Amino acid sequence: MMNKNGLAMAMVLGLAILILFCGCTTTESPAPAQETVGSEVQSTAAPEVAGEKLKVGIDAAYQPFSLIGPDGKADGFDVESMKWIAKDQGFEVEFLPIAWDGIIPALQAGKIDLVYAGMTITEERKQKVNFSKPYWTVNQMVVVKEDSPITLDDVKNGSVVMGTQRGCTAAIWIDENLVNTSLMSSDRLKLYDNTPLAVDDLIAGRIEAVMYDSTVMNDIIAGKPVEKIGFIETNELFGIAVRKDDTALLEKLNTGLENLMNSPEWAALISKYNLE
Repeated sequence: MMNKNGLAMAMVLGLAILILFCGCTTTESPAPAQETVGSEVQSTAAPEVAGEKLKVGIDAAYQPFSLIGPDGKADGFDVESMKWIAKDQGFEVEFLPIAWDGIIPALQAGKIDLVYAGMTITEERKQKVNFSKPYWTVNQMVVVKEDSPITLDDVKNGSVVMGTQRGCTAAIWIDENLVNTSLMSSDRLKLYDNTPLAVDDLIAGRIEAVMYDSTVMNDIIAGKPVEKIGFIETNELFGIAVRKDDTALLEKLNTGLENLMNSPEWAALISKYNLE
């Protein structure tokens, strides 16, 4: 028979074992891993967009910023920039060509997750989407057929049949500054799905001039019988567009864009696509 001292010792031992097992069967979830940066404690939990594949809306004929190559793959300055940002920020991307006048509705409808295709930041668009920090500035170039007598003054006074891509800055400028001021009748503004189609009609003699973004127009008219007659200074700023409620994505795009613009790769891309 166990004496009193032995009984007391057994009870203490049993209680210790019970406490040990209670500690091993806790149902509490472990706290997220944290690391200290300076004097602040920051969570290392994965961000919302990490590991996701995001759909990027682009213009299929907006070289050198975005285009679909002969192999059917997306290419261009904006496309390569987006790939760099995605890798830097830990997510994947796929590129979808969208008709320009429907690209913001496609974004709002969730068919794409962002637009990275030389989109000008305007007050009207800012009512519908949020923009990243600006990454490029551009003006409008006007071109005519070789040996045409048309001047930039003819364009500015509304006496020319103009062509451009529907929904673009040139179309907005012509509408606001020429059509709405009655300098030009609305039937003299011809809108196209893309600017190369407008240039084709210019060469064929169906329109008299084409206005479009200067850095892009250089590529479109290369080797064609057209010539530049001047620029309309709009000083528009390009940005990446996201839905209004995608604040986490916008933050990551801004961070990735800043990292890219501060890296040697930014200058290399500018040189590669002749954007100096």
